[in-house]
Amino acid sequence: MATAQKNPVTDNKPKAQEAIALLKADHKLVSMLFEQYETAKSSTKKKSIVSQICTELTVHAQLEEEIFYPQVRAALKDKELIPEAIVEHATLKELIAQIEDGEPSDDLYDAKVKVLSEYVKHHVKEEQNEIFPKAKASKLDMYALGEQLLQRKEQLLFKP
Repeated sequence: MATAQKNPVTDNKPKAQEAIALLKADHKLVSMLFEQYETAKSSTKKKSIVSQICTELTVHAQLEEEIFYPQVRAALKDKELIPEAIVEHATLKELIAQIEDGEPSDDLYDAKVKVLSEYVKHHVKEEQNEIFPKAKASKLDMYALGEQLLQRKEQLLFKP
């Protein structure tokens, strides 16, 4: 009896995840990065961590705005939660732009990163306590949605 050969390319790809699990994993990663920033001493290390934070948040926001929010909004016929989340994203993007334009030696750099961290915590809490439970209770196929998110994330992170 023949056994299946392992394909090193496809076998190493992330397995399909449920959309909310994927988004929560992003939240956890960013939270850990903010914790690393708090203990970083050198400007080089701070800049490196902030670069990761900004990339992760930018990609995460784009995934939600392009794929997750429109489908959840349609499924829930939501008039309040998703629009609020989109406005919060706009504020986050503005703060990210300010941070990316700065240097760790700037007077307000640490303060801006701290405010970004607090704002992200607030946003994550609202998503996880309000949006995610309602989305999960909807008739959306969370695995299909997760696959869409994963494919788009790969495009955004690994574009040539």
